[in-house]
Amino acid sequence: QVQLVESGGGLVQAGGSLRLSCAASGRTFSDYVMGWFRQAPGKEREFVAAIRWSGGNTYYQASVKGRFTISRDNAKNTVYLQMNSLKPEDTAVYYCAADTHLHSIVVRTSADYWGQGTQVTVSS
Repeated sequence: QVQLVESGGGLVQAGGSLRLSCAASGRTFSDYVMGWFRQAPGKEREFVAAIRWSGGNTYYQASVKGRFTISRDNAKNTVYLQMNSLKPEDTAVYYCAADTHLHSIVVRTSADYWGQGTQVTVSS
């Protein structure tokens, strides 16, 4: 059974940092693209960042580029999202997801597998 388990969310002041983790299990993800999405109250889910498990190519939404960094640890089967210079508008539930197609994650904001989400709240 595939599981994606997020952790690391919390409350932080504007300008602060958080690191989210996504522990993946249940299958081999070497052919997958791992993505982070977020959904704020009353808004649609949006793509944040993605990484190819094999090769490590990374992709970012424009509003987070330069502030967020996605990475993976193959040995731990874990994907990370380091978030720096956080802003109140970054407040949302953040989800980890996995799909074999980059287009699904970056353009269609869809994926084969999803985590349960972790809340990130940035106070002003």
